[in-house]
Amino acid sequence: MESKRFSGFDLETEISTHWLRWTLLVWGVIVGWFLWDRWGGINGLALSDTDDNMRLMQVRGLLAGQGWYDLRQYRLSPPEGLDIHWSRLVDLPIAALILIFKPFVGVPMAERLACGIAPLFPLAVTMGAMGATVRRLIAPTAWPIAIIILMGCTATMIMFMPLRIDHHGWQLAFLSLAVMGLTDPRRARGGLIVGLSSAASLTIGLELLPYCAMAGAIVALRWIWDADEVRRMQGYALGLAGGSTAGFVLFASNANYAMRCDAQTPVWLSVTITAGALLFALSLLNPANRAVRVGLAALAGAAIVGGFATLFPNCLSRPEGVSQELADTWLNNVREARPIYMHTFRMGFPLAVLPIIGIIGAGVSAWRAKTIDQLVAWVAIGLFTAFAGAMLLWQVRAGPAAQLLAVPGSTALAWIVVPWFLNHKWMPVRILGSAAAFLLVSGLFAGFVVKYIQVDKPQPARATVARANARCASAAGMAMLNRALPPSTLFTHVDLGPRLIVMTHHNGIAGPYHRNERAILDVHHAFTGPAQAFRPIARRYGAQYLLVCPNMAESTVYRARNRDGFYGQLAKGKVPSWLEPVTLPAKAPYRLWRIRYDQPG
Repeated sequence: MESKRFSGFDLETEISTHWLRWTLLVWGVIVGWFLWDRWGGINGLALSDTDDNMRLMQVRGLLAGQGWYDLRQYRLSPPEGLDIHWSRLVDLPIAALILIFKPFVGVPMAERLACGIAPLFPLAVTMGAMGATVRRLIAPTAWPIAIIILMGCTATMIMFMPLRIDHHGWQLAFLSLAVMGLTDPRRARGGLIVGLSSAASLTIGLELLPYCAMAGAIVALRWIWDADEVRRMQGYALGLAGGSTAGFVLFASNANYAMRCDAQTPVWLSVTITAGALLFALSLLNPANRAVRVGLAALAGAAIVGGFATLFPNCLSRPEGVSQELADTWLNNVREARPIYMHTFRMGFPLAVLPIIGIIGAGVSAWRAKTIDQLVAWVAIGLFTAFAGAMLLWQVRAGPAAQLLAVPGSTALAWIVVPWFLNHKWMPVRILGSAAAFLLVSGLFAGFVVKYIQVDKPQPARATVARANARCASAAGMAMLNRALPPSTLFTHVDLGPRLIVMTHHNGIAGPYHRNERAILDVHHAFTGPAQAFRPIARRYGAQYLLVCPNMAESTVYRARNRDGFYGQLAKGKVPSWLEPVTLPAKAPYRLWRIRYDQPG
């Protein structure tokens, strides 16, 4: 490719040599745009997800003096509080930003700025890792295409948006580093990066455990195929075992020292340490015969799986360890935990398109590879992307990772296809053809498909529910509750609990966190059971008031389960005498009552 010079400035050399500098500059522009575009939400602290709200409460507790290893949330289910199964790792950048901004703008604005900026840090890591990957496998100047395609990964980019302070963005960043490590020509360094990034992801949470396992399997497969990959496997083994140990010691909460299956507890720590030790031992043996390497790897894998099944049989079922009642009542109904084919075309099609393109791109690139290292790297990326795509058939929450892993393959297709159109002799083909080709291989065409091809049946009720969800979680709505009542304990919906404690001085009862089975079931029993069963449940938590959000998504579940239950009666206007109305502004999205325990009924 001929270098483009402008007044002595060699563009191709510049973006090839100083690519990381330019990547960070592009990231800075993206940060500026997102902060400007989303400033209204940032200024209103519009944390739309329950986990984002709980993350901020976790940071507030840390800055207020709560113990580093104490991750209980004491303003839900008081006085014991709720056990949150996360770690402090993701709290650090948020807390640091709050402390930096606090002397200049005060705590409230410092929190808003921190929540707006913090999610954009893992985006920088992801952009850099994807850029490094495509530079190695495609061309030194291919990284801008990868960034453009990444920006079009809607499910992935949502995790990096301002206010998305939960841990998923950082886990995706570590996943991108794992991909970078798998393709690193410096094998020891690459293996170390894969191991450390996997350990960091598991320290945060187990959401990407299958991807971490797949990354380790790819490292082992590369060694089986080529004994010269031994240095990569050694680096991976040391990084995984050492990083997991350090992560556990530094960040595991007091509650995570129990033998549980839902976080980086001694259960999974023993797995990562054992896996690292076995792989390192195999690397020391490093037999020249491939068949012997296959046999040793199979024995190591069997030892890990067999030992896990023997020592931790309770972890062979779902890791949350919840009762069947809680699974049926709540956990099985979480939308993002359902497979892609159970979702609408509008949601599922864009998620599925890019992974398919990425798999095709990785396959084509493997076929066109000029060196054995390129071939093996592309096969690894193809396997990783295919695995992520298959995960969509299990849970749609795999979408962000599946789109991210498809970026290298999609970039490779763009690098192959688009220049053919750009070099065509006819101008219409050069302009329209190249644009159409890029829209196709980048997956961006999916947005136009779902916009102009109406497959899903209209569901007007969803608009009503979405409006209620937004209004009840709004800063304006929550401010009404602060003005209406002194600090109190409010019995309200599970999904409203985290938002309530972030935006008001009130306490709540439950949040959507599986370790707190009793609180979640108590709320559901209270709303779906008979009216006379409500007060004994509310009394156990010291609830003084009942707060409901009509038409909120969770409330529709109550009515669907029992139209004549307590909430169903409230929705029909049948209010027990022991509920005393509390006056709210006319446009309030809530209904609020004082619970009178001294009244009969």
